[in-house]
Amino acid sequence: MKYTNLGKSDLKVSRICMGCMGFGDSSNGQHSWTVDENTAREIIKAGLDKGINFFDTAVVYQGGTSEQYVGRALRNFAKREDYIIATKFTPRTPDEIANNITGQKHIENYLNKSLQNLGMEYVDLYIYHMWDYNTPIEDIMQGLNAVVKQGKVRYIGISNCFAWQLAKANNYAKNNGLAEFISVQGHYNLIHREEEREMIPYCKEENIALTPYSALASGRLSRKIGETTKRLEEDSYAKFKYDKTAEADNKIIERVEEIALKRGVSMTEVSLAWLLTKVTSPVVGATKLTHIEGAVKSVELELTQDEINYLEELYVPHALAGVMAQNKPQSKGENHVWIKNAKNVK
Repeated sequence: MKYTNLGKSDLKVSRICMGCMGFGDSSNGQHSWTVDENTAREIIKAGLDKGINFFDTAVVYQGGTSEQYVGRALRNFAKREDYIIATKFTPRTPDEIANNITGQKHIENYLNKSLQNLGMEYVDLYIYHMWDYNTPIEDIMQGLNAVVKQGKVRYIGISNCFAWQLAKANNYAKNNGLAEFISVQGHYNLIHREEEREMIPYCKEENIALTPYSALASGRLSRKIGETTKRLEEDSYAKFKYDKTAEADNKIIERVEEIALKRGVSMTEVSLAWLLTKVTSPVVGATKLTHIEGAVKSVELELTQDEINYLEELYVPHALAGVMAQNKPQSKGENHVWIKNAKNVK
C-alpha cells in the first residue's frame, strides 16, 4: 500500500479509502444489498492487513448500523492512532427547522450520535454530506469549528457540492479564523467526469484532497457488460445514476476490459489505476473480500499515457446525477435522498 497526506492536513492516508456504505443492517435503511456484521468485520480486517488505514462511513448509512459495525471492528483490530475514520452529517431535517434547531446544534447532535455509534472519542475527518440551502453556511462553519476546537473532530471535509460552494465556505472560514474544508468527496469515475470542469482544477490550486465516491460506478467499471450482481439488480439508486447514459458508458467499459485483458489484470485494477492518476484516495466500496484485493492491487498498476488517453477519448458530457442532481433549493415537501434516512438520528 502507498500513503499520502490528505490535502493540507497531517493525516497520512492510504491511497485507497474503504467505503463502508455497504455495511449495515439491510432491513434498516436505503439499501437492501448491504452485508451483515460478520462479513463486514472480515472485510475490514482484510483491508487493515493489506495496509488500508482510511475508512469512510456516515450516520445515515443503514440507520447508523454501518458506523456501529465499523467502530466495533476497528476497535477490535487496530490501535486508534493507526487508522483514519471519516463520517458525515446531513442537512437539517424539516422537523429540526420547524423546531428552530440551529445548524450548530444540529452538527453537535449528529456528531455525538456518530461518536456513540463508533464508540470513539473523536473522528479524524467530519464531512458535510450535502449542501443545506436552508441553513446559512456561516452557521455550518461556526458549528464545525466548534467541534474541532472541542477535540471531537481533527479536520473537516465536504461532499456533493459545487466548486463555488466549497470556495464560498472556505473563504468565510479563512476570513474568520475558522477550520477550513481540507477534502471534497464528489461523484467522479471514468464514466462520470463532470468534476473535471471546475472542482478538480480548484482543488489542485488550493491543495484540497479529492476522495471521490462511486469510484467503480457501483460496480459497472469492474465487470464485463452484461454480468450482473445482487447490487446491480437491486440498487435502484445506482440505476438512477447510470442507466440513462449506459450506451455511451458501455463503450468506455469495453475499453477497460480490453486493457485489463492485455495487461493480465482485473477491470477493477484498470479503472482505479486511472482514477488514482487524478485523485488523492478514492472511496472504494466493498461487500466481498475480492473487492479489497482488486482495490489494493490497483495502487501498484501504472497505466501508460497512451492507455489513459485511450480510456478517456470516448467520454461525452453527462448531466449531474444522484445527490449532485439534488444540489438545489428544495421544493416544498421535497426531501433529499440522505435527509430521508436521517429519521433515526436523535
